[in-house]
Amino acid sequence: MRTVRRSVEAPADLGTAVVGVAEGSPLELDLRLESVMEGVLVSGTARGTSTGECVRCLDPLERELVVDLQELYTYPGRAPEDDPDGTQDDLHELDGDHLDVEPVLRDAVVLALPFQPVCSPDCPGLCADCGVRLADAGPGHQHDSVDPRWAALQALASDRGQEED
Repeated sequence: MRTVRRSVEAPADLGTAVVGVAEGSPLELDLRLESVMEGVLVSGTARGTSTGECVRCLDPLERELVVDLQELYTYPGRAPEDDPDGTQDDLHELDGDHLDVEPVLRDAVVLALPFQPVCSPDCPGLCADCGVRLADAGPGHQHDSVDPRWAALQALASDRGQEED
C-alpha cells in the first residue's frame, strides 16, 4: 500500500454551467493505492473549492468541496474475474507505472456538485417585474401591474370617468 498526497490544478470544464471548480484552481488529492489481484485499487478524497452563482438571486457563491474517490485500475490486457471476455467499457487500465485519475475525479466532482445551487435554502430570488433581490427589497415589495389582457377595459373605464366629470 502506498499513500499519495498531491496538490494539482483543476482541469478545464470541471462542473456545469452554473457551478464548478475553476480551471487552474488547486485540488488537494489524498489517495491510497493498494495492489490487488486485478490491478491497483485507488481510493481517497479530493478537496477543492467550487464557485458559481445562486440560481435564484444570481449572487456569487463559493463552497468547499470534498469528494470520495474509488476506482480499480487493471493491469493491461487483464480482465477481472467477473468479466472474462473483457467486455466492460468503463474499466481503467494502468499505463506502465502511471494511472490517469482525471476521468474518475471528473465523474466524482460533477456528481457531487448541486444541480441547482442556492446561496441559502430560504433565498427568495429576484423580483419578476424589476429584477431587484427580494432579500434586499423587503417583505412589502410589490408592483401595481395590470394584466395586459385587461388594459383595454381599464382605458375604457378611465375614459368613462372623464366624461362624468
